[in-house]
Amino acid sequence: MSDDSATDPIDLFQQWLQEADGQEPNDPNAVALATADAEGRPSVRMVLLKGIDSHGFVFFTNFESQKGRELLENSHAGLCFYWKSLKRQVRVQGPVQVVDAAEADAYFASRPRASRIGAWASQQSRPMDGRWVLERRVAEETVRFHVGDVPRPDYWGGFRIVPDKIEFWRDRPFRLHERLVFQRVLTAAGAGEWTTVRLFP
Repeated sequence: MSDDSATDPIDLFQQWLQEADGQEPNDPNAVALATADAEGRPSVRMVLLKGIDSHGFVFFTNFESQKGRELLENSHAGLCFYWKSLKRQVRVQGPVQVVDAAEADAYFASRPRASRIGAWASQQSRPMDGRWVLERRVAEETVRFHVGDVPRPDYWGGFRIVPDKIEFWRDRPFRLHERLVFQRVLTAAGAGEWTTVRLFP
């Protein structure tokens, strides 16, 4: 693996994501998000990664959606990126934090106006009698915010997965794949240092 010399999984991930950005036809930042409720029952769905730095992986959602409720009940999650064009996969595990209001406000303000109105109109993950109900709510919110800014609803924000384990997987012939795992180990000073280990495919 050409990534043998990598010591920082975030740098390596950003490199892979940049390569995927040039190869994947749609949404190279799409990722499967796995959560579990307070009783440990799992669920998974696709979301879009909206930020990545040394602090973790960020996405945004309605806190009252199923994933939002589950993350607030059980603050651990997993991510799985798969780039078919590159035959690569990255798995991420770790605790979850709610991003601060300033970061959520900044991202919300960057969204198209119609998406911001949609955040007010949609009662995400709750039953709906028909599409017309959503369309009516969008029309009502459009009238309400016909001029001026569309502020971020209190129930809408972001989550950051702070990784303690990141696995890089690369396809190889005859299913003899390459797997490189970075595990964060806390030092006496409380800082996290990354160790690496290779796994059999």
